[in-house]
Amino acid sequence: MKKILFLIHDLGYGGAEKVLVNLANNLDKTKFDISIQTLFDVGVNRDYINSDVHYIPGWKKMFRGNVTLMRLFSPEKLRRWVVKGDYDIVVSFLEGPCARIASAYEGKKIAWIHIEHLSLAALTHSFRNYNEMKSCYERFDKIISVAKTVEKNFTELSKVENTFEVLYNVNESDLIIKQANEEQDIIQKCDDCFNIISVGRLIINHKGFDRLISIHKKLLENGINNRVYILGEGEDKNALLEQINTLDVADTCFLLGFDKNPYKYIKSSDLFVCSSRKEGFSTAVTEALILGVPVVSTEVSGAKELLGASNDYGIVCDNDENALYEAVYRILSNRELLAYYKSQADIRGREFSAEKTTKAVEEMLDSL
Repeated sequence: MKKILFLIHDLGYGGAEKVLVNLANNLDKTKFDISIQTLFDVGVNRDYINSDVHYIPGWKKMFRGNVTLMRLFSPEKLRRWVVKGDYDIVVSFLEGPCARIASAYEGKKIAWIHIEHLSLAALTHSFRNYNEMKSCYERFDKIISVAKTVEKNFTELSKVENTFEVLYNVNESDLIIKQANEEQDIIQKCDDCFNIISVGRLIINHKGFDRLISIHKKLLENGINNRVYILGEGEDKNALLEQINTLDVADTCFLLGFDKNPYKYIKSSDLFVCSSRKEGFSTAVTEALILGVPVVSTEVSGAKELLGASNDYGIVCDNDENALYEAVYRILSNRELLAYYKSQADIRGREFSAEKTTKAVEEMLDSL
């Protein structure tokens, strides 16, 4: 049995944090002894770790500037403080301090890359400099990316030489479908109104919910009766609320906050919109496909891998507000097109079963 340690900064609201818990829960426990260790013992996703996964909590409070503080110490010193046991494989599941720490482990080690980095400065932010970043990543036995576009971005920007592999995120498909059938009384289906939903952290420069709210207003002005529901919490909540009030759409655009079961709302909606400015491989879009909900997405990393290079399973548009508006208007003004993409979403969603995606990770771990 292989002992595997997954390192992650915390287990907050993010998609990568959720994916890690899904992966750890689904890995074959007759083959792998799984531990998750956080640098900071915070986050709602701690509640979803199964009892057969060991949880090693980090520091009790997360503080501002922790990444900057950790840069003061070498990867070797941080590793001695953080990784206490012996493992067959140590996995840094997120970019940042965990990559520095895991790179200093003397045994087998893997780095996971979840997002596209828009600049070299962003890529090296958690490291002392470019040379340290490159040196750390080249110590890993393998680097995993969540999408082909993420791998391409990382290799071109970092110039890191290593062995790379793309593995799609693990989603609890059976649980998602089960929870989607729970009752909810917020989103009501109606013949003359479309329900649009999106899910993610309320961070404007990442998820682009400001664009979705603007599009909502423009759709109303152009005769498309619609309501928008956004699930999530984050630092830009007040700014989004202000925008909703400024556009006078408080009666038709709603911030629902965080919900442990977003699936019942997604399933009750007519369209899922990913308005993101940047992504890695969208967990929320994958979940919408699993539930057979049509998707329109900006062209961010992973979008065409999820929805097809030729809009086979959903619509991918240019990454700007006007293009997103045109795509949403197009699908909502043509009910036959909306019905077509509903059936295509259902077909595509079957490819992201927990069994298939977990098996691919198990094969990678066995190969080391």
